[in-house]
Amino acid sequence: MQSSRELYENQIKIEAEEIAETPEEEQEELALIYQSKGLPEDRARELASHMMADKGSILDTLAREELGIDPEELGGSAYEAAFTSFFLFAVGAVFPIFPFFFWSGITAIYLSLAISGIGLFIIGAGITLMTGRSIWFSGTRQVLVGLAASILTFGIGKLIGVSLN
Repeated sequence: MQSSRELYENQIKIEAEEIAETPEEEQEELALIYQSKGLPEDRARELASHMMADKGSILDTLAREELGIDPEELGGSAYEAAFTSFFLFAVGAVFPIFPFFFWSGITAIYLSLAISGIGLFIIGAGITLMTGRSIWFSGTRQVLVGLAASILTFGIGKLIGVSLN
């Protein structure tokens, strides 16, 4: 959800820069959007011109119309988040258990930790392609979230009496 929010914030920031740097192009894009929704060309241009004059709401309008983003709800859909999380967790679960197919004991545990940490960092770093954040920030945050989840899982396992031996 946080990555999704950062992606939307970055897209809105880029849109704000475009409005400031090339307002005529943004007005033309808005007119084309209104034309695609069925307004006649002259009415679409008039409406776009009127909307561009309202500096207070043009970013909100373009975020909704051009990007399909509601600036008030940057968190995204709960269903989309649930499905995406399920899929990513299912795929990601392969990496920590992979060493246990070939090794056992402490060797498998250390390899699992290393592979998981590297994988989490790469995923976090990859997210920066969409969010515009620093590779180190996103990669490290992803590793820390994964570490917290693994500590919690380990603690619950200890609490209910599960062990690797």
